[in-house]
Amino acid sequence: MTNPRGRFGDHGGQYIPETLMNAVIELEEAYDRYKDDPDFKAELRSYLNDYANRPSLLYFAERMTAGLGGAKIYLKREDLNHTGAHKINNALGQALLAKRMGKTRLIAETGAGQHGVATATVAALLGMECHVYMGVEDMERQALNVYRMRLMGTEVHGVDSGTGTLKDAVSECMREWTKRISDTHYLLGSCMGPHPFPTIVRDFQAFISEEIREQCLAAEGRLPDYVVACVGGGSNAIGSFYHFIDDADVRLIGCEAAGRGIDTWETAATLNTGSLGIFHGMKSYFCQDEYGQIAPVYSISAGLDYPGIGPEHAWLHDTGRAQYVAITDDEAVDAFEYLSRTEGIIPAIESAHALAHVMKIAPTLPSDQIVVVTLSGRGDKDCAAMARYRGEDIDE
Repeated sequence: MTNPRGRFGDHGGQYIPETLMNAVIELEEAYDRYKDDPDFKAELRSYLNDYANRPSLLYFAERMTAGLGGAKIYLKREDLNHTGAHKINNALGQALLAKRMGKTRLIAETGAGQHGVATATVAALLGMECHVYMGVEDMERQALNVYRMRLMGTEVHGVDSGTGTLKDAVSECMREWTKRISDTHYLLGSCMGPHPFPTIVRDFQAFISEEIREQCLAAEGRLPDYVVACVGGGSNAIGSFYHFIDDADVRLIGCEAAGRGIDTWETAATLNTGSLGIFHGMKSYFCQDEYGQIAPVYSISAGLDYPGIGPEHAWLHDTGRAQYVAITDDEAVDAFEYLSRTEGIIPAIESAHALAHVMKIAPTLPSDQIVVVTLSGRGDKDCAAMARYRGEDIDE
């Protein structure tokens, strides 16, 4: 899916200042050295299984299936991972790689806070210094996750430039990386940025689709007909899709955050509204204004509030291998409440975007069809915000 230049079709690349070239070259060489190393793979697998709680369950949502009618619905329970989301998979992989590289300090960006929490977790586990950059708007929306990071010894830096959200946290993290390359690894949380980050993050998240494949074969004797996941930068989605890309009969659907609608400026649905550009070290699709500047984006979901998408998703979109749909705030909140009441599972509001689309398509499908939707995280962090959305004020 990628060539030696770090390209996915026309997307990807390394559009970065010269001050970072040595760092990404060092990272690429280290990843090429260790990705197939038996000792590294065994160490990572041990932490994933014994610490992070993998493999995550593939759960048949019987009441949701019966309530909607149509296709059988399975939930890939990444919300059951340690720290409550898929982010721990990549955080463990990159932190162990950083240790092999002799790095002692981790920096990371975060939107909804789950990647920040995962990074703080592995830093505490491995005895590494940790700094997380988070937009001030997101810090307010996700105060609980800010506390969790600080509780584990991480210093959280509020970013008030731009819109004070995820894109600004990424920019600040890249600036910080240029200052301390020698002892610092930038533990990037999504399948975006300059090569080799999109490939590294995808590979560490591909355990998701590897497990879905094995678990669906065990439960149903065949592969699913649909795999559905939410998409911001796209890490949980590319992890969910990767081992099915060559299976033409498995439809792959990514669900973007439409915010208040793709016909408004208050949206984060990149592939539904964006255009080709270069930002954060990669060529891909981005939400841009009439002058080609990165546009402010909006979503109820801090984790999907990013104005671009990873280059492999851009390539899957261009080739038609995956479909990308837009889900509004109202639809996501409805799905958040529906799963909670139907299955007793409170999903992250990010994951609820994928659930919302499944609620649309499942009733239209025959009962012998199988839909797998990835629950990228749990919704504890979102309960206060969802209550406010419905007009109820509760304490965090």
